[in-house]
Amino acid sequence: MKANAQMEQQSEAIVKFDNVVKRFGNFTAVEKADFEIGRGEFLAIMGSSGCGKTTTLRMLAGLEDPTEGAIYLDGEKVNGKATWDRDTPMVWQSLALFPFLTVQENVEFALKMRGVGKEERRQRAEKWLEKMQITEFANRNINQLSGGQKQRVALARALVTEPKILLLDEPLSALDAHLKVRMQAVLSNLQKDLGITFVYVTHSMSEAFSMADRVVIMSRGQIEQIGTPEEIYREPYNRFVAEFLGSANIFDGVVQGPAGADGWQVAYEGGETILGKSELPDARQGQKVTFIVSAENMQLSLPDSGQPGIEASVAGEEFIGGTAMVFLETAGGQELKVQKSHDELSVLNLHPGSKVVVHWESGSCHVLPGENK
Repeated sequence: MKANAQMEQQSEAIVKFDNVVKRFGNFTAVEKADFEIGRGEFLAIMGSSGCGKTTTLRMLAGLEDPTEGAIYLDGEKVNGKATWDRDTPMVWQSLALFPFLTVQENVEFALKMRGVGKEERRQRAEKWLEKMQITEFANRNINQLSGGQKQRVALARALVTEPKILLLDEPLSALDAHLKVRMQAVLSNLQKDLGITFVYVTHSMSEAFSMADRVVIMSRGQIEQIGTPEEIYREPYNRFVAEFLGSANIFDGVVQGPAGADGWQVAYEGGETILGKSELPDARQGQKVTFIVSAENMQLSLPDSGQPGIEASVAGEEFIGGTAMVFLETAGGQELKVQKSHDELSVLNLHPGSKVVVHWESGSCHVLPGENK
């Protein structure tokens, strides 16, 4: 019931970007952003530095005004509306806490600016200090807190006004890896418990994919893909998204002709594979096609196994917990990645320079629709 109610809640848009453009002089920071954010949704905007994600967030916050297009908040056009009239508090990358105030005074600050009485300010601040499990630090100065404690103060200060939407600009970037994982859990659980819309900007795929309901991937001011983490990971739209995720091998091929009733035979440098007609419904012989195979779907065999596939040499190996990523190079210079368990790799006894054959099941291929229009 709760999941269904949440889905219904998210189907109603609280934010709408309507063909929004933002230019700074001759530089276009955001180009035709056109998307909606559901009420109660956790939306992450992800991309490398300079892609336009923070500018998009700042326009929603009222810190920048669109050059073209319109932004709607709860059905109201907010172009030109002052930041303090939007009720869109932001948790900054730097946190922007006041070092000359105590923890409690920092949390009360937004209420004080709104003219809330002293006693009500105290009660509401104490409520949020308790929610964020930092009541014991109420009278401490900010510089006496750890990084994680400061994060909780910043969240309490932003949420004490009980807004409908919270904006977060890379709030975990300064934390060490262990604390970052803990704070991801805090944020995710907090958002689910409160039902508040979170709009979260990050360059980290692990942050976006572990917390968000949907992810927006941006590049050079444009939205490349919007979808759930699973949709984006399993079905990247184009070469940029596949390369940005870093977990897929990209191949350029040519359709050779039908392969039975349900597939197409496709040739690429080093071999051939079959792509399903659901991936290429209107293919024709000679058509160029770009497809990917995820690293975990690649298989490795030794050259004397007789297994057909791509011949490659081991360039290196990276330990990533319970698995390892093997980096390969083909005779034509293409780099490939294969992710396998340590047990699987120990049987092959690989080392730099080892020769292997790479292969995969035909159903493991995904055509990049944005590259095959």
